Amino acid sequence: MNGLALTILIIFGVLLVGTILLQPGTKGGGLGASFGGGGANSAFGAQGATPFLSKATYWLAAAFLGTTLIIEILVVRQNRSVLDKTPDQPAIQTPAVPAPAPAVPAPAAPQAPAKK
Repeated sequence: MNGLALTILIIFGVLLVGTILLQPGTKGGGLGASFGGGGANSAFGAQGATPFLSKATYWLAAAFLGTTLIIEILVVRQNRSVLDKTPDQPAIQTPAVPAPAPAVPAPAAPQAPAKK
């Protein structure tokens, strides 16, 4: 159930980002202008897609928030924390292995004879 809720949350998040990016800015630009928004002959009328995109943004934001609340309720019902690991994944503990010590010391470099 958590996987389905997480998938729906990701879909709502991507759609929300898309609707926000398509909205025209204060100067009437934005990515929505590349699809013919703002013209009288556009598919959404003379105002463009602004009212539709703003309503879609509100609904997608509400759905995103609702999905996050549902995920939180599912986590609380399982009586665990978000930071806890699931019980089927035990923590792996490996003992520390000390580094092997060199068996034979390295030979010393021969020294040049002293000059008299």
